[in-house]
Amino acid sequence: MEIRELLGKCDHTQLSVTSTWEDIRALIDDGIRYSTASVCIPPCYVREAKKYAEGRIAICTVIGFPNGYNTSAVKVFETQEAVANGADEIDMVINIGDLKAKNYDKIRAEIEAVKAACGGKILKVIIETCLLNEEEKIKMCEIVTAAKADFIKTSTGFSKGGATREDVALFKKHVGKNVKIKAAGGIASIKDAEDFVALGADRLGTSRIVKIVKEEHLV
Repeated sequence: MEIRELLGKCDHTQLSVTSTWEDIRALIDDGIRYSTASVCIPPCYVREAKKYAEGRIAICTVIGFPNGYNTSAVKVFETQEAVANGADEIDMVINIGDLKAKNYDKIRAEIEAVKAACGGKILKVIIETCLLNEEEKIKMCEIVTAAKADFIKTSTGFSKGGATREDVALFKKHVGKNVKIKAAGGIASIKDAEDFVALGADRLGTSRIVKIVKEEHLV
């Protein structure tokens, strides 16, 4: 795959709790320079990032992050505020306890409520695959599809594991035709990125791909 095509699938990400505005500004500069799909940043920087980017790159942020156990009302408010501040894409974390308890209708209702709050912006649903068994992953493919979210996403990158090839292949088999796949967490090389795309990932949550491209002067 051409490196520019691969970069165009990357959500160039900086979600560290120590991130400063200078870090975010540098992330945006690199995202624009390398034509990534978006930059994914903490909610507190969305307004400033939107102003700084001036429409040159999509601004993505996270909701209920990283644990997902905020109430649905809080997630909806977070989403409304993020969109009002200029977010183009929303990555929300499900309530994993609800999934373990088989509260499927509650999970679907929450995703639908957040989707409504997006006001037409892209919604990606993070299910934290490293904490789930196969049955739970398949069930979430069904719920995300039924709730009409735009993407199902593997991981926050803040738990005990990230994206795996097996999980992306499983998603591809079980999500509806209108749901795309985002692999995130632990994508450490160009080969990793290419493998995930070949298996069906439409987006990659990573900061390392741009770093590699910069260091190796691939573009």
